[in-house]
Amino acid sequence: MTTDSRSIEQTAAEWLARRDGGTWDATDQTALAQWLGQATTHRVAFLRLQAAWEEAGRLRVLADGTAHRAPPPDDRRAQMLRDLPPRVRVPAQARRLPRWLAAAALAVVTLLASRDFQPRTTADVASYRTVMGEVRTQPLADGSRAILASDSRIDVRLSPTRRDVALARGEAIFEVAKDRQRPFIVAANGYRAVAVGTRYSVQRDAAGLRVVVTEGTVRLESPDGGTTAQPSVLLPAGSVALVRGNGVLVRSLALDEAQQLLDWRDGLLVFRDTPLTDVAREFNRYNARKLVIADDTTGALRIGGSFRWDNQDGFVRLLEAGFPVRAEAGPDRILLHTR
Repeated sequence: MTTDSRSIEQTAAEWLARRDGGTWDATDQTALAQWLGQATTHRVAFLRLQAAWEEAGRLRVLADGTAHRAPPPDDRRAQMLRDLPPRVRVPAQARRLPRWLAAAALAVVTLLASRDFQPRTTADVASYRTVMGEVRTQPLADGSRAILASDSRIDVRLSPTRRDVALARGEAIFEVAKDRQRPFIVAANGYRAVAVGTRYSVQRDAAGLRVVVTEGTVRLESPDGGTTAQPSVLLPAGSVALVRGNGVLVRSLALDEAQQLLDWRDGLLVFRDTPLTDVAREFNRYNARKLVIADDTTGALRIGGSFRWDNQDGFVRLLEAGFPVRAEAGPDRILLHTR
């Protein structure tokens, strides 16, 4: 463990000790949230330490009233505590906590640093979804974060060796906490988008799959075996990969252009010379009343610009004003055809 990572683990231990010390209040919670938000490594360290704390069983023993102080460490662990450098000490605010609590936090940090601690062998499994018109930011147990678009669902399985996410429908942006020992894998439509620590989105629909990378590098793997198997594709930041049928088309955009494709999280849909058929499909992901293309000529019209996905009527008015398109609005659909 490096000096920086050990220092972060130490700080995380102090926060955990204070939180469970019986004097925790809203000010402490705000301060902890600010520290966790400063860096992904802070969130990862805190979650890892919390898991270690629970595995050690020290708090459970005390909560059951079966002991009035933490079990003393054995001789080897006691020596490890004595060997800690002077800066690895409980600060003044932590010293005001019960002595056993601060000692327990330091003991767990020492176990992590010495690799004595054995991680969990079970997996954390959870599913998250959004309804139509909802965008949701969901923290994950490994310190990563998923931003789910409208009408989307992800199934997450985090184990000691892997981080697996199945995109069941819709689209999600993944801000991945770096962990070289556990690749982060998003599976959809038979493909896998694999990263270590990066930021990218995956979208699936009836037409296929889209991967947009805005930070780091993602490896896109095709289905294993059979005649459709293809070599993996490395996607650096600014890449947009489209999977249609059995083929993968990769475009390289300026980073700000790639980021604009994810502006749906702020309520915008951005199109650049996009067929109206694809534009309608995007609007339909966010609205119960569907845009229906009546003919191929209308569907082939090329659209560019930024539009609010919750202002479907405004988009249709602009479409009628700028193109030879007529709209027939009904209760559950808007039919678009050439005038």
